[in-house]
Amino acid sequence: MPPFLRIWLGIERNTTTHAEKWISGVGAFFGILAVSLVLHAGLPQGLTGGAAGAVMLASFGASAVLLFAVPHGALSQPWAIAGGHLVSAAVGVSCQKLFPGQPWSPALAAGAAVAAMYYLRCIHPPGGATSLAAVIGSEDLHALGYHYLLAPVGISVAAILLVALAYNALFPWRRYPVHLHRRRREAAGVPAAERRFELTQEDFSAAMAQLNSYVDINEESLTELLELAKQHAERDVIHPQSVLPGQCYSNGRLGNAWSVREVRDLLPAQPGRQPVVNYRVVAGDGSGHFGSCPQEEFRQWAHYPVRLEQGRWVK
Repeated sequence: MPPFLRIWLGIERNTTTHAEKWISGVGAFFGILAVSLVLHAGLPQGLTGGAAGAVMLASFGASAVLLFAVPHGALSQPWAIAGGHLVSAAVGVSCQKLFPGQPWSPALAAGAAVAAMYYLRCIHPPGGATSLAAVIGSEDLHALGYHYLLAPVGISVAAILLVALAYNALFPWRRYPVHLHRRRREAAGVPAAERRFELTQEDFSAAMAQLNSYVDINEESLTELLELAKQHAERDVIHPQSVLPGQCYSNGRLGNAWSVREVRDLLPAQPGRQPVVNYRVVAGDGSGHFGSCPQEEFRQWAHYPVRLEQGRWVK
């Protein structure tokens, strides 16, 4: 896929291993299996077999994505899961009781649920579906009133959280909740006070690979990611002494300013002129563009050579 199209579509590089992807999928299977079993065991047949049961399973299917694919994310933590679903359920039931049968009631329930989750610091996207289920569900579901918060919502929350706690505990790198996720790594041998090098895009990429987790970032995970990137920056800093055709070089910047250039060819020096580097921008700022500049100017721009390895640029 052309780089500009990938950027436009927002397709990010995924640094997780194949094992991590399968672990997430299997975890989601067990999470939804638990929810399905408790719904069928604890609810009347009219609720589990109709549209209401389908909506509830769909809502918790979305929660399973967060709990098992992004267990360290801010939106996946226990308060986000429990608070998001229960608060949204209460909002949905209230809207149904106050404005039954109105065509705008579902919209009011969804909007009010988002605002309530925001204020209560329990934003959980599947909560929007939970609030809608209380409004658009069957008459049997409406008859539950605020008991809807206990069953099906409360028991479903309890079931999927228990599975998430037990399942994620099997894997040391994905403890749940994130407070239990503690990595013990020694620093790269350079005291923090003596660090001299700036963090670069490649350092962050290397740190993301070490996390081996899809990051819906929270403050604790961001701090850990910064520390890993600092350690990587201290490990090996390279400055190119020469510019070689076919080699890629990074400018060592971060974010939108980061760029990688591939040297296409090196034109020999002419009388009174430096050698000229013809290059193509292969990643980051200006991706896909071609350019040329004097060799010394290119060396001043380049911080170190890089190579593409398993979908990410490394020093």
